[in-house]
Amino acid sequence: MGWLALSMQVHAQQAWNHLPSSTQLKVLRWLGSVALLTAFALCLGADHATMAVLVWFMALAGASLAVAFTLSWRPQWLRSLAPWIRAIEVHP
Repeated sequence: MGWLALSMQVHAQQAWNHLPSSTQLKVLRWLGSVALLTAFALCLGADHATMAVLVWFMALAGASLAVAFTLSWRPQWLRSLAPWIRAIEVHP
């Protein structure tokens, strides 16, 4: 969920104080999508389908909440999810 959030221009601006390139945003979107599918596959591998879907949705809700709180409190903490994107420090 963090990669998907950082692939949005508004949240990327919050985290890095600048807008990453469109290629970097596409990579973040791709990573987020692959991570969601991987999480779903792991849930399906751990339990039967009906329970796996429930657990996956609950995990998505928890991850979304954690990312939302992080973005509202300390958005720069999400930089660790994409260390190849450099931050531009703004000094007052």
